[in-house]
Amino acid sequence: MSHGQILKSSAIIGGSSLVNAGLGIIRTKVMAILLGPAGFGLLGVYGSISDLTRTVAGLGINSSGVRQIAEAVGSGDAQRIARTITTLRRVAFYSGALGALLLLAFSKPVSWLTFKDAQHTGSVALLALAVFFGDVSAGQSALVQGMRRISDLARMSIWGALYGTIFSVVIVYFFGERGVAPSLVCVAAMGILTSWWYARKIKVESVALTVRQIMDEASELVKLGVVFMASGFMTMGSAYLVRIILLHKIDLEAVGFYQAAWVLGGFYIGYIVQAMGADFYPRLAGAANDNAESNRLVNEQIETGLLLAAPGAMATLTFAPLVMQLFYSDKFGPSVEVFRWICLGMMIRVASWPVGFVLVARGKRGLFFWAELLSNLISVIFAWVGVQMFGLNGAGIAFFGLYVLNAVGVYWIVRRLTGFRWSAANRRLGFLFAPLTAAVFVGHYVFSDLMSAIFGGAITLLVGIYSVKVLCTLIPLERLSKPARKIILFLRLATPNNNHKVADSSNP
Repeated sequence: MSHGQILKSSAIIGGSSLVNAGLGIIRTKVMAILLGPAGFGLLGVYGSISDLTRTVAGLGINSSGVRQIAEAVGSGDAQRIARTITTLRRVAFYSGALGALLLLAFSKPVSWLTFKDAQHTGSVALLALAVFFGDVSAGQSALVQGMRRISDLARMSIWGALYGTIFSVVIVYFFGERGVAPSLVCVAAMGILTSWWYARKIKVESVALTVRQIMDEASELVKLGVVFMASGFMTMGSAYLVRIILLHKIDLEAVGFYQAAWVLGGFYIGYIVQAMGADFYPRLAGAANDNAESNRLVNEQIETGLLLAAPGAMATLTFAPLVMQLFYSDKFGPSVEVFRWICLGMMIRVASWPVGFVLVARGKRGLFFWAELLSNLISVIFAWVGVQMFGLNGAGIAFFGLYVLNAVGVYWIVRRLTGFRWSAANRRLGFLFAPLTAAVFVGHYVFSDLMSAIFGGAITLLVGIYSVKVLCTLIPLERLSKPARKIILFLRLATPNNNHKVADSSNP
């Protein structure tokens, strides 16, 4: 079983994510205080423009690059590895430059489309730098991840977040809303510097490529990459449209409230998904043609993800008002309800996300494209209807509804493709965690604030203890760090004698 490998990789990336979360708390708190809800909404809109452009320009090679490099490494052919890496670097550079030029050229129409005026044209044009830096950085990150240098990936993430936080906060402090676009450029610049520093450590054989070879290698990257790009474009596009719906139907403050909830909702669950995906995707790509092995890896990933995510998600639902105040300020009170709905959607995402990766790992471009198209179309429709009916909270409800449908649809597709079924262990976790999460969510509306906190806190504590105990059966104590072993043994969450008994979670 690979639970140990999953937990090891998750611990490394999760550790860096913990540091990033701390930096994120500082960054978002300071930005919220300096900018207020409207300024924070502007930050979200600018971020959506930059992400959307970068996704289109990047041609999805950051994702397809991971797959191609992982396959090349698995072949053991040094020349093939060198060809893939060299091509990846070149395509990342030129696609990033093209994207930057396009945003620069269309900065005025983008400003009109987004804000219904041309006052933001200069800031939108400045985001072209963020697009270029982001695409080149993504290519270098794909190289590090594809080579499965998980520790370097973690360090790269920490240093990029640290430098980006320091410089972006300083810029906004001195320039206010006028510093929002420069701060995004600064964050992207720090990303490219740190990714270059770690990517340069990877020794690649010198290889002379003919134009034909470059085209062949680039074709392989772009064929799958275009599907990733289309998926990313639709995802970023739907996120952009949701913000535009809020901006036009309500106001810029509503965008700020939604942005605050969105960022916070992705902090814990998002970092767990990122931590698991860093190692999971390359491993799944290597076993993509073996149905039994692929399904086993997916089930193990779901099990580990649910055990890691459930306690944090329930704690977040329970203490949402306090968390919102801690991260932002009293001005962001309207974000709380949206935040709760987004947390529910993120919890479902943990269970469905590994299943969807089967399509990516197998290179099922058509299936992947149409699934993503339908999902994002539903996202925008749900958001439009939700905001019409429920105002700001409707955007959060729409996100939850989207992931309910997404989970069902992806499961059905992969079931037909590989015969995938949830393992017995995952079904047990689902039947346990789903009603408990619903109870914590509903408790907020049934009980007083104090009773709701006590009720949710008690469930969170019990779920946390249960999750740690189960995780301790999936990985031998001797593989944990000494301090972690001492804490677990002191709390009697595991014993040296029964820790080696590992439940078979791969059998349905």
